[in-house]
Amino acid sequence: MEYFRLVFLVLSSLVIFINGDPIVPALCIFGDSVMDAGNNNHLYTLLRANFLPYGRDYTAHKPTGRFCNGKLASDFTAEYMGFESYPPPYLDAKNDTLLITGANFASAGCGYADKTSRLYRALSLPKQVKYYKQWQDRVVNMVGNERANAIFSGGINILSAGNSDFLQNYYINPALRILYTPSKVADILLKSYSKFIKSLYDLGARRIGVTSLPPIGCLPAAITLFGLGRNKCLRRLNRDAVMFNNKLNATSMDLVAKYPGLKLVVFDIYHPLLALIKKPSDNGFFEARRGCCGTGLVETSLLCNKRSIGTCANATGYVFWDGFHTSEAANEILAQDLLQQGLGLINS
Repeated sequence: MEYFRLVFLVLSSLVIFINGDPIVPALCIFGDSVMDAGNNNHLYTLLRANFLPYGRDYTAHKPTGRFCNGKLASDFTAEYMGFESYPPPYLDAKNDTLLITGANFASAGCGYADKTSRLYRALSLPKQVKYYKQWQDRVVNMVGNERANAIFSGGINILSAGNSDFLQNYYINPALRILYTPSKVADILLKSYSKFIKSLYDLGARRIGVTSLPPIGCLPAAITLFGLGRNKCLRRLNRDAVMFNNKLNATSMDLVAKYPGLKLVVFDIYHPLLALIKKPSDNGFFEARRGCCGTGLVETSLLCNKRSIGTCANATGYVFWDGFHTSEAANEILAQDLLQQGLGLINS
């Protein structure tokens, strides 16, 4: 498997660097903490990662607001596509020139449901779309309508959401669990997803990728919080994730049929991450139950700080960085899978 992955990346690099330009004109990122590159640094929220040890293995060894020890999967994706820089967090983007090739609108705590985003004072998806429209206006002012429209229609847009809706809202709220089954929750969330896709489509976006839910029952914090002392993946939570992903695929197919010219790809994160968790040694990892930070069983955001006792010295052997988020080493492998699955977005 590693051989074929290496061959694929080499061929991709040849395509990218034959003319020295990125293979698409822009990359825009939406969603939650999996993709947040620093927008929450500018919000009144407890969900921040702008302090050590977050970012300790990043380029300058300083925290950026990424919920990781280093690069996100979206950062590696930008590299593989030939971009010289990563999409900057929109709330921190003061240099308009950097915005020509895209922006990052993601916000930790964001969910498909606006109530989830409000609960954590995150940028909701409708708010992220509003900022996306502002980004478009800034690009038009720099390059003119004709070139800007080519950037908008040819650029790739990636969304990651749903984790916060289940793990940080539905599962911890007894009232919601009484009122709604997981299937009903999925239906509600996917209505918001459909509205998001329509909003981007109406603004000229034609190439969109959305990540599936991961095996949420295998996240260290989920096992600790909901596992009732059992030190293994929670089948119930993973079944909910699979159910949601099946509905996400069906909804996405309906959207492609509904909107002419729309290229919409569902990136399967569930199975690649599950493979890393179930057989970590096959990909060079030795720890898949605990995150690197602190005990690695529940820490995230403020609970993962430079005083966290027990934080590992080298995160490269860990699938997870904290209780919810994967390490840079895992993100690199996941990004390679994203690139392979997203060829349909790249091809004309």
